[in-house]
Order: sequence, then structure tokens, then C-alpha cells
Amino acid sequence: MPIIVKAKKDESPDGVIRRFKKKVMTENVIEETRKREFHKSPSMLRKERNNEIKRKKYVDRMQRMNASKKK
Repeated sequence: MPIIVKAKKDESPDGVIRRFKKKVMTENVIEETRKREFHKSPSMLRKERNNEIKRKKYVDRMQRMNASKKK
């Protein structure tokens, strides 16, 4: 899906570039291209997902421990 940014009347080229960059960032184009750069097997995706879950659990546990120590 292409990103099209048309210049408004009396808009500087810098303004057009700024709007384009903002649109690219909001639509996560760069992140998506990095994901698609290399093929990942289903087992690799599963490992990454499991590691992310483990990391989130660890962070939550550490935050709860720190919160209980402060009280």
C-alpha cells in the first residue's frame, strides 16, 4: 500500500518531507519491512513469542517486588 503525500499550496519541501516521515512512522512501514526482510520458520516465531512472554512475566514480577519493597 503506497504512501502518498501531496504538497499543499505554499508548502515548503521540508514540510512535505516532515509529513511523509510522520505518516511512515504512524503506519509502521519500517518495522514491517524489517520483519519481512528474512524468512522466519514457524518454530523461530514460536520461540520469539515465548521469549517475549517470559520477558514480560519477569518484568511484571520485578515491578511487583519493587512496589512491595517501597511500602
